[in-house]
Order: sequence, then structure tokens, then C-alpha cells
Amino acid sequence: MRRRWSLAIAGLILILAGGLLAHLTQTAGGIRIEDVRFKGAKGNTMSALLYIPPNATAQTPAPGILAVHGYINSRETQDGFAIEFARRGYVVLAIDQTGHGYSDPPAFANGFGGPDGLAHLRSLDIVDKNNIGLEGHSMGGWTVLAAATAMPNDYKAMVLEGSSTGKPFADDGTPGWPRNLALVFAQYEEFSSLMWGVDRARDVTQSPKLQALFGTEGPVEPGKVYGDIAQGNARVLYTPAMTHPAEHISHEAIGYSLDWFGKTLQGGTPRPSDDQIWFRKEVGTLIALIGFVALLIGVFDGLLESPVFSHLRLPEIADGTMPAHVAAGGHRWTAAFVLSAFIPALTYYPAFALAGAFVAPSPWLPQGITNQIVVWALINALIALALMPLAPKRASRAGIVGPSILIAIATVIAGYAALWLADLLFKIDFRFWIVALKLMSTKQLLIFPIYLVPLTAFFVIALHVLHRNFSTMGTGRGALYLTNILALTLGFIVLLGLQYGLLWLTGKLFNPLPDPGFVPLSTIVAIQFVPLLAIAAIIATFTWRRTGSSLPGALICGLFVTWYVVAGTATQAAF
Repeated sequence: MRRRWSLAIAGLILILAGGLLAHLTQTAGGIRIEDVRFKGAKGNTMSALLYIPPNATAQTPAPGILAVHGYINSRETQDGFAIEFARRGYVVLAIDQTGHGYSDPPAFANGFGGPDGLAHLRSLDIVDKNNIGLEGHSMGGWTVLAAATAMPNDYKAMVLEGSSTGKPFADDGTPGWPRNLALVFAQYEEFSSLMWGVDRARDVTQSPKLQALFGTEGPVEPGKVYGDIAQGNARVLYTPAMTHPAEHISHEAIGYSLDWFGKTLQGGTPRPSDDQIWFRKEVGTLIALIGFVALLIGVFDGLLESPVFSHLRLPEIADGTMPAHVAAGGHRWTAAFVLSAFIPALTYYPAFALAGAFVAPSPWLPQGITNQIVVWALINALIALALMPLAPKRASRAGIVGPSILIAIATVIAGYAALWLADLLFKIDFRFWIVALKLMSTKQLLIFPIYLVPLTAFFVIALHVLHRNFSTMGTGRGALYLTNILALTLGFIVLLGLQYGLLWLTGKLFNPLPDPGFVPLSTIVAIQFVPLLAIAAIIATFTWRRTGSSLPGALICGLFVTWYVVAGTATQAAF
């Protein structure tokens, strides 16, 4: 019994160790973090993390910065910026955009929440209202531009990371607006056409739109300050060699923002821009995420020892209780592997385009990106069903549906409780970079059942076919895990490798569609498919080896992935 729970205990230890490392990093030097809710101008609830350095008091107000994440991210995504700003004596309000995280939907409403965020920051008596900066990544840039539009005299400087002025979501920039602007626009930006009207991000210096913003008729010179900080019309462009999603997990990009606010805001605690510790938090929350996966499979393993779930335990093959497993072999194995790995990747862009065209967000299907994922999942579930007769036959087991549902729910509840505890103790979620597992808001809990059935159906069908093709008890443990992981992820690894290889070589992604934002956004979303499907393969393989059935693992994956997606994306429709 003790051995069965050892993996769960190890998972808890990793969660606590990673959480403590993350907590000590983000509170270094006496910084306090508060999870705040405040009302917007239209009565909507806004969510934020407030970082308070020790120098900020009502008697000695400190400079303030509004920090905003990009589309389908959350307030924690900007933690690298927030930690370093706070270490330099700035009060930081890192908000959830409207329809993201714990802020009320719909997304895109009320200036993305930017005006509400700036108004709340200015309402704090610990903030010096004459020294406020705005920082936003991607759509977060449009959020802070909306704040600057609503309150043009209530901030002093701005940093846009991978963002732009002008259409579709922000006012046109001029040499005098926004005030004291630094633009960080990477050389391998996926959104160069959408943001600045150039095919390749490396050519952004020649963008007429950017030149108009900088008040110059020639190419903009990176690193050169145009205008005058004292007059509020300063401009500077930085072009680091990275991609769009890398801009918010980059020492270089964060360093540019630190330098700019150091020049444009007064007060705070000067530190060199290369004195950065934020990455320790990323390591800590990654350790916690790994611990979460270990906890899930460890809890499952421990629960199997309970009499309630004894019927799920793997029957003895040797005594004839269960026939020996037969998997695909030879050319059939190769064909099955190629189809399993590459059909999901080949259908990815078409499925997302189909959903974008015909499954608009509504009160019944309120999340646009989740709708696209569901359409992709259903298409691949149907393809797997059509190919199922070609997979080796497996004997079915009676009486396991009910126990499988119960053990899957109990397992995921244990994981949810661990995240709740980590949030309570350390003010963290489980994440690394753009891969983030968050607690669900009340409204997201109501959305969760809408998407649970189709996503779970996908895993039930796809993992059943996966195990029929590849899983036998005679296969070595390492070989089986590797095979199943690659069968689920290799297609996306190749897809991303080709796209980013093309971006590196030519400066552009392959985009056959007229929409300049579709393929870049879908490609960035696809990055998350690799770790998510790898986790699903680990859970599925572990549970299959314990039970000989694909069903328990498929149900756990359905619950986990639905939770991950619903909590981590945007809600476009109010309900």
C-alpha cells in the first residue's frame, strides 16, 4: 500500500518544493503579492495580482506600472516583468484582460480592461500618480493603448512588447501619442503583417506605419531614441532576435522595459537591467507542474488498491483470465504510427479554419479557441473511428465503466486540490512559458461541462486505438512510453519545426490564408499541443499498464485537458 502511494507523495513534494522556490522568487526583497478583485466602470469584475514593494506606502508613494498579458494568456504570464518591476520599487498591477483568467467576459470588451486597470492603479494611495507606466504584450499592448486613449494624461511612459498602434484594435499612433513609447518587436515575430503591415518582422524598420509613429521619413534605427522624454514624445525601437511568444520570457526583452522605465519614470530603486531573478519562478512552477502530473498518476495508482476500484486492476494474463495483448507489427505498425502521428497535425489548420468560419462564440459555445480545439478533436475522433477496424482486436472488459468514471473524477479532484493549495500558500499556478494550468473561475466552472463531453470522447476513441496498435505488456516500459508519446506528438513537433524553420530562413510562416493573424495565432496555440499530448500519453500509458484498459486514462485526460483549456483561454461570449 505504501509503495502504491509513493508516486503521489513524490508529486506533492515536487509541488511544495517548486511552489516554495517560485514564492521566494516573486516575494524577494520584501515584495508582497495580493490577489485583488475590483469593479470596472460598467460594473464588471476585474482580476489582478498586485505586487507591492516595501518602499511603497501611503506616506511615500511609489511609481506604478500596469502590466498586461496577451491574448489567451493570463495575469501570471507577465510575472517576469512584474517581479523585476517590483524589485525596482514599482507598484505593479498585473491584470487579467476582460474575458481572461478571473475577469468577467466577454473578451475584447471595455478596452480589454485597460481603462479599468489604469483607474484602479491610480486609486491606490501607495502609487505616485505622476509616475505611472504602461506595459503590455501582444493584445496586452492594445489594452494599455486603450487605457492611454481613455486617460491620455494619466500615465507617463509605455512599453509595447510585440504589439502595435492602429487598427484593428487601437488608435493610430502619432509622433506625440502615445507618450514616451518603447517598442520591442522581435526579428522573428509571427504577427508582423497584422501589427505593422510588413511581410517580415526584420523589415519593421521600413514600415510606413512605424515611421509615421516615430516622426521620420526614413527607416527607424533600432536603439536610437527619437523625440524628447521631457516633452513626452520620446520613441525607441528594440528588435531582439526571438519570436512573439518568447518576448515575455526573455531577459533581453524584460531588460529593455527596465531600461526604458528607468529613464522615463522617477522614483523606485535603481538596479542594473541585467540583474534579473524572475526565471527562478519559471523553474519553480515547472517543477510544480511536473509534480502535478506525478501526483495524478500516483493518486490513481493508490486508489487502485481500494476495494472500490479492485475490478479495474489488471487481470492476470498468464492464468487465462485475460487474453494476451496483440499489437500491430511490421508494416502495419509503421503505418499505424505514421497515421497516428501525422493525421492530427495535417488536420490542424483546416479544422481551426472550419471552426473559425462556422462555429462562432455564443452563450452555448462561449470560447472561440476552445471551439476550434473541439472541432479538431471531433474530426480526429471520427477519423480514428474509421480506422479502428484496421487496428488489432482487443477483448473488452465488462463492468469497468462506472469505476473508471469514479476513479478519474477522484484523481483529477486530487490534482485540483493540490493546485488550490499551491495558490493559497504560494500565489502560483502550475506553468512554464505559455503552458499554464490554472484554477477555474466560477463562470469557467459553468463552461467546463459544455466542452467536457466532446474532448473526452476524443480521448476515449483516440487512446483506445493507440493502445490497440502499440501497447502490450511484453513491450519494454521505456519503449512503450516513448512510442505513445511520439505517436501523439511527433506530427505537431514536425509541424512546428517546419513552420519555425521557415520563419528563421525566410522571415515568414507558411500562411495560405488571407487572414494575417490566423496561422500565426494557430501556430502559437499548437506549441501547447506538444506538452499537453505528451502528458496525455504518459497518463494513458501508466493507467493502461495498471489496468489493461484505455478507458480510465482517457477519462482522466478528458477531465484534465478540458480544465486546462477552459481555464487558460478567452471567453468571448457573455452568459
